[in-house]
Amino acid sequence: MKIGIIGAGNIGGNLTRRLTALGHDVSVANSRGPQTLSALAEETGATPVTVREAPRGAEIVVITIPLKAVPDLPSGLLDEAADGVAVIDTGNYYPRQRDGRIAAIEDDGLTESRWTERQIGHPVVKAFNGTYAQDILDRPLPAGAPDRMALPVAGDDEAAKRKVRDLIEALGFDTVDAGGIDDSWRQQPDTPVYGLRGGVDAVTRALAEASPERTPEFSG
Repeated sequence: MKIGIIGAGNIGGNLTRRLTALGHDVSVANSRGPQTLSALAEETGATPVTVREAPRGAEIVVITIPLKAVPDLPSGLLDEAADGVAVIDTGNYYPRQRDGRIAAIEDDGLTESRWTERQIGHPVVKAFNGTYAQDILDRPLPAGAPDRMALPVAGDDEAAKRKVRDLIEALGFDTVDAGGIDDSWRQQPDTPVYGLRGGVDAVTRALAEASPERTPEFSG
């Protein structure tokens, strides 16, 4: 499968490592340009490209950049992606620590991923936002293993969500359907499921226990 990854930080870099190891054709980009990704490309066999080029022909695109950088993505970013492209949003809103106050999230009540959808003009599937990057390398297990971790996955497009869940399961993790994008507050920072290293039952329970109220640390 052709996969484009925008963002080569901890999550983006480790997804590049795992997905190339599984045999996928991965293009990876960051804000500093492909020349800065030569070491990752040499290590993994991924193709370093510009942000504009990363989605070209891709069946899955991963956007894993700071939320404050999403509006700076090129317009028409997904115009040359494959038909039916699934877009994974790994983003989190950190108003005090990084992103500043985003009024549409704070005042209008948009979930982080709904806001991201509006910036890029395409539906997204929220996944990996509460996953420790090192776990992507260290904690995959075969299907049916008793200690296999589960990840919550939210999205409105059922076909795209299924494509993302299948990819996550191939990476060695179970998945739990966390509802639509308007439900994705259940997996935002400081909720019970955020950073949880649990199985399907534990993740399902944590999603049910979440509160839509943002704690002061994660409010602008």
